Parts: sequence; C-alpha cells; structure tokens
Amino acid sequence: MTGQLAFVESPVQLLNVLEWAHTAALQDPPRLQAVPPQPTRRAPVPATGGPTGGQGGGQGGDRGGDRGGVSVPAVPAVPAGPAAGPGRTGPGDLTVVVLSPTDPMSRGQLRRMAQLARDEGVTVKWQDARQGRGAVVRTLRELAGPLRAADRVIIGDPFSRYVQLLLTLFGPRRVTVVDDGTATMEFAAQLARGERLVRWHRRGSRGPRELVLAPVTSMARRKLAPGRHRTVEIFTSLPVEPPPGTTVLVNDFSWTRSRFGPPRLTRGADLVGTSLVETGVVDPDEYLRAVTVLARTHGATRYFAHRRESAEKLHRIAVETGLEVVRPDLPLELIARRGPIGRTVVSFPSTVVHTLPLALAGTGVKVAVCEIAPEWLRENASPRAQGFLAGVAGTATRTERLEFG
Repeated sequence: MTGQLAFVESPVQLLNVLEWAHTAALQDPPRLQAVPPQPTRRAPVPATGGPTGGQGGGQGGDRGGDRGGVSVPAVPAVPAGPAAGPGRTGPGDLTVVVLSPTDPMSRGQLRRMAQLARDEGVTVKWQDARQGRGAVVRTLRELAGPLRAADRVIIGDPFSRYVQLLLTLFGPRRVTVVDDGTATMEFAAQLARGERLVRWHRRGSRGPRELVLAPVTSMARRKLAPGRHRTVEIFTSLPVEPPPGTTVLVNDFSWTRSRFGPPRLTRGADLVGTSLVETGVVDPDEYLRAVTVLARTHGATRYFAHRRESAEKLHRIAVETGLEVVRPDLPLELIARRGPIGRTVVSFPSTVVHTLPLALAGTGVKVAVCEIAPEWLRENASPRAQGFLAGVAGTATRTERLEFG
C-alpha cells in the first residue's frame, strides 16, 4: 500500500474519503490550491424508510436486527449509480484502511460503504483493530510499513486515539483531514489556537488514562499541524476558519449527487435523531419531550436514528410518540439521496444540517434545525456544549430555524 492511504473508523468518514477522491480526480495534478468554504448550492433534506419489522444494520454477522421492539426497516441493497464503475472516483492509488469499531450498527454500515468504495475502484483493507487481545499491537505492526510509504495520509478522525497512535510511527508529508461530523469545526479551532486535541463534549478534567496518553496526543497534534515539511488540508462541508498554513477544500457532495437520486418525496416530514443523550450532553426525558413536540407540530411519521443511539431510547421513542424508528444502514446523506424522503426534514444541531442541503441540492426538500435549549442539558455536561451546539445551528445557512414550543 503506497500513495494515498486513508484511515477511517465510521461510515461517514469513508463516505467523505470517497467525496475527497472524487473531488481530487477532477483536479489536474498537482492538486490545485483549495479555497475556504463559501455558500454553495442551496439544498433540501431527505431520508429513507422501508417496511416495518425487517432487519437492518450490517452484512454477514454484523446485522443490527430487531432492537428492543423498535422497527428496523430493511434498506434495499445499494446498486452502483448509473455513472459508477471501477476507477471513476480516482485517485487510482488510494487505499482505505477500515479500523473497524466493535458495535454492530457501525460495522454493518461500514461494510456497505466498503463495497461502494470497491465498486469505485478503491482498494479497501478491513482491519479488525479492536478484536481480541493483541489487536492494537498487531495492527500497528501491519500498518507501520504502508504508513511510512504513503505520500499522503487521509484521516477521518483526528481525535481518535487509534489514529493518533498510528501517527507516532511516522510523520506524513501531506495530510488531509476529512469530516467526521461537527468535530471538524473543533479540530480546526484547536489547531489554530495551538491547544491539545479534546472532543467538544468532554469535560476538561484529565484522568489517569488521559495523562498516560498525553504524550501520544501531543505528538499527534504536531504531526497534524502544517510545517516546513508538511502540508495540511481540511476537506469539509462545514464552515471552518482555516488554521494558519492549512488549506480548506470544499466538500459539496458531488460524488453522492452524481451516483444516487434524485429521491422521491413524501408528503410528510421526517425527524433526524442525535446521540446527544448517549454522549451525556442532553437529558433523556427532555429529549423525548422535544421529539414528541416536533413530531406533532410538523406531522412527522419517521425517526431516522443515529447509529449510536441506544436500543432502549429508540424503543421508548417508538412507543411514546408513535414514530416509525428507522435504523439506516448507510450514512443518512446516501439514504436521503436515494429516497423516499419527506418534504421537510427536522434535525437537532448536528452535521446533517450542513450536509443534507448539499447532498439534496435542487430536490425541493426543506431542512429545519431545532436548537438545544439550555434546560435540556445535563448538569454534568461540558461547559462548552451549549455554545458549540448553538454555533453548529447558527452557521447552517441553508436551513430553516425552528422555534420550539
């Protein structure tokens, strides 16, 4: 494995690597200077459903299954779009290493995304990086050589301890960071300020584990920063201020739009779930109340679950609101683009309020964002949570702001 080497740990990261490769293939080598993000096409939002009671999730042994009484519609097999085919995405020397997570929903989506990448002519190496004793050491040993040989390294999650550990092996000459949700905004801000890399929803306290890993994090931050012998690029659909010395390349989801859709629109609305309860930011009772009010106000019939939402919470949503809970087995941008999708898509502050309008540009779908009220936050939520979430919603220029009540 040489040339372009990507490390991904989530389905969205892999999708954005394909988007980056598609964008890179449209540029003449050497790659052109990137431009900072700017308002692009206006777009709406979709989502996909299916018959109630099927199994979703993965392939083979990674099936999501029926989760605690929650409807898990089966999403049809994803065909390559009419323009798809080997080598269409480029660059031809791209290898994607999937550092496989352990939860079944993520693994299932990743296997589907991996097949889409192979259909595009991309080499995909599945690495069970967290399976069994010795997995970390084995993974580091197997990837050390390819990492040293790579001319460019593409990273899906700069906050990942696994990726940071890999970066201690070698400092790549060219680094590209692709979106892994709204964390990209915090990464750019922390890199610009010279701060240590910490996810926005974590509190500032440093426990024993953080102290042990501090040298790894510090070294990784240096290797993710531009320097005399290193260029750094951020490929994003989010509004970020480029840190000094970096370039920003705009992700407008042109690969997704060229391969899938346009979707069939339904008359109703769809809600998009969030894992803010699971990450300890939002109180579960307040979240359920908000979902109930939004569903009633907008006439929503389906709830598209985030892959990290717990089965218990989703069961409660299905029972108490009457919404059909859908566990997509691909990133929502692809599910929405294929359709069917509601004419209105309502979401809490998350990446999709930025990405869905791009993926669904020109379809007529309206995307609306409902901000997180301060009283919804848990007492032990990070002090930065309210400001960060308000920024995510406030910078979503292609969405409609909702008044909650």
